[in-house]
Amino acid sequence: MEKPAKSQALSRLNRALEAIPHLQALKYDSSEFEKWHRNTEVGIEYTFGQKSRHVRDFQRIVYSPMIMTADTPSSSFQHCYVSGLTSASSVLQSMIEEVEEYWTDDSSPAESAVKQDRSAGGGKVFVIHGHDDGSKETVARFITKLGLTPVILHEQPNRGRTIIEKFETHAEAAYAIALLTPDDVGGKAGPNPEQRPRARQNVIFEFGFFMGKLGRDRVCGLTKGEVELPSDYSGVLYIPIDPSGAWKITLLRELKAVGIDVDANLAI
Repeated sequence: MEKPAKSQALSRLNRALEAIPHLQALKYDSSEFEKWHRNTEVGIEYTFGQKSRHVRDFQRIVYSPMIMTADTPSSSFQHCYVSGLTSASSVLQSMIEEVEEYWTDDSSPAESAVKQDRSAGGGKVFVIHGHDDGSKETVARFITKLGLTPVILHEQPNRGRTIIEKFETHAEAAYAIALLTPDDVGGKAGPNPEQRPRARQNVIFEFGFFMGKLGRDRVCGLTKGEVELPSDYSGVLYIPIDPSGAWKITLLRELKAVGIDVDANLAI
């Protein structure tokens, strides 16, 4: 079987890794986990070969108690399930690091040109934001520091266009970052609705737009505080904005994984 391109391998492995936090929040017998497990195993086989040690490493991960009786509590199953996914995360991270370190980009010149054009996108990163100007400025400064161009819609000239026309004009980018900050509150309708912090509706709309336009691997959500995450967006990467700034390294890694040429030294 022909070895896949480096960017394709990284995209496949990163998608599997990014789904784990969502899966850990589910019950141990979730059908969604079964689908993820099968798809991930097939993806590893396709990437490294059916008889590779990578497949064996993944297959050895245990997601349920080794010894079970009729009295085994469901909490034990849940604990083993979450622990197994944690082990899977470590194994996938190791595979990603191996591909990043030792694989060469074997794309043809024509393929490289297409990838460069899509990855560069004029070097543009679209920043989707709500009312948190501080987070918006922090992210924009970091993108600029990496030698890329942050695109913030309200800073672009109107030239007589409607908002949606202006949005479509500036949506050509290599990557999109959605800032999910707790700007609004909302909840399910009912006599005693539970109100939770959530991002602005325009942020969710643009988040979905870019997933369709660029693909899930070229869109990520930066979350702040206890903000509600969109439902039905499984497999999308969410990075918490932490005080230590570790989010910058994670974001840098994601940019590099999709072929956007950035210097890690600039992130320091």
